[in-house]
Amino acid sequence: MSSDNNKKGTKKQQPKGPKNYLKMFWLGFLGFVAAVIFFFLCASWGVFGQMPTFDELENPASNVATEIISSDGKTIGKFYLENRVPIKYEDLPDYLVNALISTEDERFKEHSGIDARGTLRAITSVGSSGGASTITQQLAKLLFHGEGSRSLPKRITQKAKEWVIAVKLERQYTKEEILTMYLNKADFVNNAVGIRSATRIYMGKEPKDLTIDEAAMFVGMLQNPAYFNPVRRPELVEKRRNVVLHQMARNGYITQEESERLQKKPLALHFTPESHREGIATYFREYLRDYMRRWVKENPKKDGSTYDIYRDGLKIYVSIDSRMQKYGEEAVEAHIANLQEEFFIDQKNNKMAPFYKINQGEVDNIMMRAMKTSERWRQMSEQGKSESDIIKSFDVKTEMRIFTWKGDRDTVMTPKDSIRYYKHFLQAGMMAMEPQTGYIKAWVGGINYKHFQYDHVGQGARQVGSTFKPFVYATAIEQLHYSPCDSIIDSPFTMPRGRYGISKDWTPQNSNRSYRGIMTLKQALAGSVNTVTAKLMDKVGPKAVVDMCRDLGISGDIPQSPAIALGAVDLTVSDMVAAYSTFANQGIYVKPIFITRIEDKNGVALFNAVPETKDVVSKDVAYAIIKLLEGVTESGSGVRLRTTWQGAGYKRVTGHPYKFTNPIAGKTGTSQNNSDGWFIGMVPNLATGIWVGNDDRAAHFRTMTYGQGATLALPIWGIFMNKCYADKGLNISKAGFPVPENLSIRVDCTRIVQPETDDVSEGALDTEEFDF
Repeated sequence: MSSDNNKKGTKKQQPKGPKNYLKMFWLGFLGFVAAVIFFFLCASWGVFGQMPTFDELENPASNVATEIISSDGKTIGKFYLENRVPIKYEDLPDYLVNALISTEDERFKEHSGIDARGTLRAITSVGSSGGASTITQQLAKLLFHGEGSRSLPKRITQKAKEWVIAVKLERQYTKEEILTMYLNKADFVNNAVGIRSATRIYMGKEPKDLTIDEAAMFVGMLQNPAYFNPVRRPELVEKRRNVVLHQMARNGYITQEESERLQKKPLALHFTPESHREGIATYFREYLRDYMRRWVKENPKKDGSTYDIYRDGLKIYVSIDSRMQKYGEEAVEAHIANLQEEFFIDQKNNKMAPFYKINQGEVDNIMMRAMKTSERWRQMSEQGKSESDIIKSFDVKTEMRIFTWKGDRDTVMTPKDSIRYYKHFLQAGMMAMEPQTGYIKAWVGGINYKHFQYDHVGQGARQVGSTFKPFVYATAIEQLHYSPCDSIIDSPFTMPRGRYGISKDWTPQNSNRSYRGIMTLKQALAGSVNTVTAKLMDKVGPKAVVDMCRDLGISGDIPQSPAIALGAVDLTVSDMVAAYSTFANQGIYVKPIFITRIEDKNGVALFNAVPETKDVVSKDVAYAIIKLLEGVTESGSGVRLRTTWQGAGYKRVTGHPYKFTNPIAGKTGTSQNNSDGWFIGMVPNLATGIWVGNDDRAAHFRTMTYGQGATLALPIWGIFMNKCYADKGLNISKAGFPVPENLSIRVDCTRIVQPETDDVSEGALDTEEFDF
């Protein structure tokens, strides 16, 4: 009985049939699918972190460099956080696109953001047969969450977000747009973000000009740009490039034979790194940057926000011509590098080098000012160091890299000695401008922006010497109706105390302490005769001359003192060139223009330059001044432009290899103690001004042999103009200045008219060497 009960109480276990297993499988599979779908929905809803909105997908945020584009269409610089300049799909060569697809995403044209086959392959091989990220997924990563996390859970959630974003991108953009965005966003290291910056920096060309093997190199870099860096690891990059070429052949974009041939080619880099301190027009670009910082504040966007010159991809079209800029920089380097050798020789026996005519106390003051404005002083002050400790540190020898005209050199010296060393260097400021348009065509603010940041065109006002005299002559010709051919006496002259408010008698002397008697105004300006200029100042008065300068656009401080007649005033190169240009433009002043147009990243114009002009003097008066200035290059200190003469001690001066035969209006200028040398030269469609001197006015040449403007500055003009004339595409004029119709002022001085005054003496004019 009990046995039967036991049998009844025990339930027989039935084996699970196939239907039960199938049911469990489908339940598990559907649960897994549901979980995956829910997982991706969570990613899409932003559970794992914020997802991009529709607007963000429509307009992905990116740092796009602002381009500075010259008048001849060259990009001469950029302002950027990331050196990225976008490119359109039609400017991408087919083989670059084909190389990218062959290597990074063979089924790019077929999938909708996710490559199912590639993903399955990656999962089943646990990544050993390559990753599964499509180009669209890589773009999603670049645009919205950057590098993947090292944490596996976070990486999985990032991957989910990446997939969701990739699908959305595929819906939002065409395949061509996705490829273009990806190549514009990719970082190729060495300050090259985006394919356009990369091709310029590594190859010195635009993407459309790439060869097949060059395109393959850039695609090869994408796997790991920091590792496959062609500057640091060219062998690895070449191998990687060959993998890309192999993939191109495998996918039928090139033949096998072509792939093998291209794989044998070496890398051919033309590496030209871009930075704010390198390239051409560095001083101008810094001046422009400072100007644009103010401009964006005064010209906000429609929504009231401010343009960002580092992120918003503006295009700034400037008046600078890249060819003329290059010639200007080459001219400055050619002359100053030579002259610098002579300056070091000149200082060899000078115990106060590079300073002259000052005592030890004054030298100490100069050195202390330089130390207190140095980067070393600033850093040590921020660290809480005492002044005495900071001063002591300037006497401790340290390793440093210094500038030389033969390249930077490593050396050991004290910081104080390095300050003194740098004060030896001659500096220069040069600006060229079209008188009729106001367009600035070249701007050279110094000799090397990396080591000397002070801009001697836009920032530096220096004593102008005799280059100021034409303003006095212009005032006299306009107000007193003189002509260049009227005669005047070069004789001793004293302006009495009290006249024009002077506190004591003023007796200017000529540079050679002699007087030459009767001469025309044209001869007087050619010889830069001080007494004649002083007499003209006496007749018109300082206020009239200052008013003339203001009309000529000179904004610097000009005291109403008779001494300004001889150039005792500090003015900038830019103001002087613009003022002189007025005479070449038939008496119409045109304010210098350096920006012609500004566009946003979509090509919408934000600014168009409008010339600012002012009638200053009549055409006749302007032409009379031009004829006076032509006299300087016909018989005065500028006559060396027409000769090959070389005087004593000219071994390291660039010499006079110019032999110009065309009409040139110009004027040299030299300040007291030879601290400043000037030359402003003009042809009908180009005015160029040059200043040369040391940053510190106490540092200068001992004598006028080297210290005058005709030696310091004029040769730069000659070298520059020779280069400009050799470039026929620039169309720099060799013609004469246009003669006004019905000219009422006598300018032909072949027949001398005797003066009406009885202040007459005899003398000869021989002033080639003097130009105060």
